[in-house]
Amino acid sequence: MLFPDFRGRRLRASKNFRRMIRETKLSCDDFILPLFAIEGTSIKKPIDSMPGHFQLSCDHIVKKAKEAWDAGVPAIILFGIPDKKDPLATRAYAPDSIVQKTIQEVKEKVPDITIITDVCLCGYMDHGHCGIVENGIIDNDASLDLLAKTALSHARAGADMVAPSDMMDGRVGEIRQTLDEENFSHIPVMSYAVKYSSAFYGPFRQAAESTPQFGDRKTYQMDPANANEAIREAIMDVEEGADIIMVKPALSYLDIIYQLKEEIDLPIAAYNVSGEYSIMKAGEMMGWVNANELIMETLLSIKRAGADLILTYSAIDAARELNK
Repeated sequence: MLFPDFRGRRLRASKNFRRMIRETKLSCDDFILPLFAIEGTSIKKPIDSMPGHFQLSCDHIVKKAKEAWDAGVPAIILFGIPDKKDPLATRAYAPDSIVQKTIQEVKEKVPDITIITDVCLCGYMDHGHCGIVENGIIDNDASLDLLAKTALSHARAGADMVAPSDMMDGRVGEIRQTLDEENFSHIPVMSYAVKYSSAFYGPFRQAAESTPQFGDRKTYQMDPANANEAIREAIMDVEEGADIIMVKPALSYLDIIYQLKEEIDLPIAAYNVSGEYSIMKAGEMMGWVNANELIMETLLSIKRAGADLILTYSAIDAARELNK
């Protein structure tokens, strides 16, 4: 069908027409808000590289969770900044540690919001890596028990879902088995199954105080050049019991989100990561772009690629925009 018989502009001519035929639609239900929990009271410490975001004590996390819920955001994901670090990440699974206490406070004050917890060891290790280090090498199998203990401690504190982000082989199966054995078979696992070794994580590492003290994470996070590996990693986690598969970061890996949506019959989550957020905010501060417009276009592109859920630092602002 060619012009003049076909005129594509006919259905773009009014706001209502565009609304009626829109193929991809964002919803507040798509969003998960990441929050950084820190020990103390009345603490709201700005994260310089992430304008508008803070390290928050429990009382402020509760307020932010309430703000998110009121805006229509159904879930938060918690990252903890402990009061001390050591070679065995003991504060990751201690029942009185920051994430565990924050879960309980949010559950009491904002009972309807869904609480997801990041399960990793890097922020709790004195060396900043995601597993136990022996002679400068990350010991995959020795790390699995600590990861499972951490997930179990979150479930016991009241978490609704756990999300292992460490990229150790076999950790989804270990976590699933541990939860099932301890009568938490109802707790779903959202696996960071496809987590690339990305330059976009810089602001997050400042926020979570989790920068490695030596080397890098390329021996366990994925090579950005690889797509087939992403399918293998995701299928392995599905077979181990994952309920949701995540791709991280989002924007440079929209093709991966699309491929996984075609291959796997499970919900796909995508993490619109700190560097992606910070670049847009920095551009606005320089007067070059409108960050809100960029954010909404970005979120739409992630949804269009096939993501069912989007972890985004813009969750509250985007929800408010959608509610207008």
